[in-house]
Amino acid sequence: MLDIKDFSIFDNQLSFDFKGLLLKILSYWKWFLLSLIIALIIAYQVNIRKEKIYQMETLISVKEESNPLFTSNTSLTFNWGGVSDQMQTISTTLRSRSHNELVVDKLQFYIDYLEQQKYNMVDAYGAVPFYVEIDKNKGQLSGNLIGITFVSESKYQIKIPFQGNSASLVRYADNSYSNTAVEAGDFVKTYTVGEAVNLPFLHWRLFIKENPGFYKDKEYFVRFNNFDGVVGRYRGIDVNPDEKGASILTLRLQGANKARMVEYLNATVNMLIKRQLDNKNKFATNTIAFIDSTLVAMEAQLKTTGDELKSFKKTNDVYNLEDGGAKFSDKILQYDVEKDAIARKLSYYNSLKAYLKNSVDYSKLPAPSVAGIDDPNIVANISKLIALSTQRSEMAYAVKSDKIFREFDSQMEAVKSVLLENIFTAKAALQFDLNLVNSKINQAEGNIKRLPDDQQELIKIKRKYDLSDNIYSTFLQKRSEADIVKAANLSDIHFIDPAKDVGGGLIGPKTSVNYVLAIFLGLTLPLVFVFMLFFINNSIQNAEDVSKQTQIPVIGVVGVYKDKGELAVFEKPKSALSESFRAIRSSLQFLYKKQHVEGGKTLMITSSISGEGKTFCSINIATVFALSEKKTVIVGLDLRKPKLAEEFNLSNDVGVVNYLIKQKNLKEITNSTPIPYLDVILSGPVPPNPSELIIGEVMADLISELKKEYDYIILDTPPVGLVSDSLELGQYADVSLYIVRQNITKKGMIPLLNNRVKRGEMKNVSIILNGFENKAKYGSAYGYGYGYGDYSNGYHEEEKPKGFIQKLIRKIKKV
Repeated sequence: MLDIKDFSIFDNQLSFDFKGLLLKILSYWKWFLLSLIIALIIAYQVNIRKEKIYQMETLISVKEESNPLFTSNTSLTFNWGGVSDQMQTISTTLRSRSHNELVVDKLQFYIDYLEQQKYNMVDAYGAVPFYVEIDKNKGQLSGNLIGITFVSESKYQIKIPFQGNSASLVRYADNSYSNTAVEAGDFVKTYTVGEAVNLPFLHWRLFIKENPGFYKDKEYFVRFNNFDGVVGRYRGIDVNPDEKGASILTLRLQGANKARMVEYLNATVNMLIKRQLDNKNKFATNTIAFIDSTLVAMEAQLKTTGDELKSFKKTNDVYNLEDGGAKFSDKILQYDVEKDAIARKLSYYNSLKAYLKNSVDYSKLPAPSVAGIDDPNIVANISKLIALSTQRSEMAYAVKSDKIFREFDSQMEAVKSVLLENIFTAKAALQFDLNLVNSKINQAEGNIKRLPDDQQELIKIKRKYDLSDNIYSTFLQKRSEADIVKAANLSDIHFIDPAKDVGGGLIGPKTSVNYVLAIFLGLTLPLVFVFMLFFINNSIQNAEDVSKQTQIPVIGVVGVYKDKGELAVFEKPKSALSESFRAIRSSLQFLYKKQHVEGGKTLMITSSISGEGKTFCSINIATVFALSEKKTVIVGLDLRKPKLAEEFNLSNDVGVVNYLIKQKNLKEITNSTPIPYLDVILSGPVPPNPSELIIGEVMADLISELKKEYDYIILDTPPVGLVSDSLELGQYADVSLYIVRQNITKKGMIPLLNNRVKRGEMKNVSIILNGFENKAKYGSAYGYGYGYGDYSNGYHEEEKPKGFIQKLIRKIKKV
C-alpha cells in the first residue's frame, strides 16, 4: 500500500493525449453525422433556390485611327484625349454616370420583364413573348409588380395589387416622381394587344414579338424601376486591360439574365463608339456650323450685288465698258481677295483672343482653316485645347478628385498662354501684310479714277460682286473639305469579340463550393461544441484524469450498470462488470496480504459527494467476497442518508444506531440476504447526533465484534467531502477505497483528498473509478477487470444490441 513517507503527490503532469482526444471526438459521431446531414440539406436547398449567376464579356481594341483624307490644307484634326490617355479615358467613360444613362435610356432597361418560377421570381428579359412601349412624358407605376396574363392570343389582362390608397409614379422624361390616388385591392382590367393603355398610373402599348411561341394563359410580370438605381448597377461594369495587349480592353458583366447582359455590353460599346466619333468630329462639326452661318450672310450679300450688276447691265453698254476697264478690274480683284483673306485671319485671331479670355468651355472652337490659317503651332494648340476641354467635361461625371481637375485646368492655362503669344505674333505679321495690300489697292483705285464714270461704276459693282463670289466659293470649298474629313473619320474603338451567348458562362451559385462549405461547417460546428464541452467540463472523465491529479493508485475501473437495482454481480455474475469487481477483490487481497492483516479484514468505502456510487460499490465488492464463500457483512454507516435497506428490500427500523445507543445487540441488528455468506447491517433510524455516535467507544466494540464473526467487513460511509464521519471511521479500516465517478466527481476534489492523506487523516487509500462508460468517448480504459475489448469475447456474458444501428455497429466491430 502507499506509504505516507513516499507520498510525493500533488504536481500535475503536463501532457496531452492526442489519441485520447481523437477518440473522445469520434465518440460524438452521431452529432457530426446529424450536423453534416443538416448542413448538406441547407446547401442543397440554397443551390436549388438561388438564382444562377452568369458572366458575359466582350473584347474591344483601342487604336488611334488617322483620317485617310487628312491633308495639311484641311487642318481639321482632333485627338480624343491624346494617345496616352485613351485607355484610361475609355475605362472611365464606360463607368461614368452620363454614359450609362444614355445606354439604359436607349435600351429601356429600367423596365423589368419577370416570370414566376418554382422558388423565386426570375428576370425573363428576352424570353417573354411581348414588349411594351411607354409614354415617357407620363407617369408609370413605380416599383409595383404588374401582372400580365394572356387570356387569348390578342387579349391580355392586367392585374395590380394595391396595398394602400396611394401609388408612386415615375416619369422617365425627367426621372421625376409623384403620387396618385388608387383604390386598395386588386386592380384587374383586360386590353387588346396594341391598344393604348391610359390609366392614372400606367401609359403604354403592349405588342407581341415575332415568333412568340405559346403564351396563352401564361402569366408574366412587368416592373418599372428607379432609373438612377438601374444606372448605378450598370456603372459597376468590370473594365480591365487584357494581358495579351496594352490596347485591348475586356468588359464583363455579371447577372442572372444572359440576354440582357449581352445586349447591354454590345450597346454600351456601340454608344461609346458613337460618342467617341462625335467628339472626334467635334472640330469639323464646329467648323461646318461656322461656315454654314457665314454662307447664309454671304449668300444674301452675293444676291444683292448680283442684282445690282444685273440692273446696271440693262441700262448700259456693258461690252464696251468691260473692254476699257478689264485690266484694272482683274488687278484690283486680286488685291481685294488678298485683303479679305488677311482681314478674315485678323478677325479670327481677335475672336479667338476674346474667346480665350472670356470663356471656360473651348469645345466649340471652329478650325483655324476656316479663316485660311495654316500656322501649325496655332492649329495644334487649338486642337489640344479642344481635346483637354472635352476630356475634362467627360470626366466630370465619373471623377470626383479636385486634384485631377486642377491638373487639367493647369494644362489648359498653359496652352492658352502659348496661343495668346502665337496670336500676338501672327497679328503683327498680318498687319504688315494688310498695310502693303492697302497701298496696292490705293494705287489701283487711283488708276481707275482716270477712267470714265460709267467704267468706274461698273468696276465698282463688279468688284463687290466678284469679291463676294470669291469668298462664297472659298467657304463652300472649306465646307466641302470639312464634310469629307468628317465622313472619313474612323472611331478609335473596335470590336474584337462582341458579347454573345454561346452557352456556359455560369459562375454561381458555386454548388461544389457550397457543399464543401457545408461539409466544413457541418464538421466544425459540432467540433467546436465538443471542444467547449471538454474545456467547460471540470469532471473526472477517465483514470488518466485521476492520475494527473494524484499519485494515489487507481485499483479498479467499474462500468455503468444500466439495469435496475444495485446487485450487479449477483444478478449477472459472468458479465464484464462482475469481472471488474473480481479484479478489485484481487487487488484488495494483495493489499491485505502486504499489510499482514490477520482475521477479519475491514474495508471503508467513501467518496467526495453523494451520488458517486459508494453503496453500489460496497454491495458488489461485498458480493464478490461472499461468492468466494467468505463470510462478509456490509455495515451501513451513512447515518444521515441510508440506502442499503432499499436495495435488499429490508426495513431500516433497526440498525447500527440501535447498537450504538445499546438498545440492540449484534445479532438483533444483523440481516441475512439472498446472497450466501453475505449479511447486512443497516444504519437504523436517523439520529440527531450521528457524528457523536460514531466517535463513541461503542463503535470500537462493534468493529471488534464483527471481526470475530466475519472474514470481511465492508463499511459503507458518508461522503468525506461533505461530513467528517468517514475521517473518524478511518481508524477502524485496514484499507480505504475512495470512489470517483465519471462526469460526477470534480477534478478539484482530488487535491482535497491529497491534503487529507498528506495530513494523515486517511490511510491506506486507493481509488476506484466508477460509472465508466464508452471508452471511445473518454479515452483508454484503466484497471484490472474492465476494458478488455475484443479479447474478452467468450469470457463474459455481453448484452445483445437491441436496435438495428447497434446490431450494425456490432457486426462492423466484429469484422
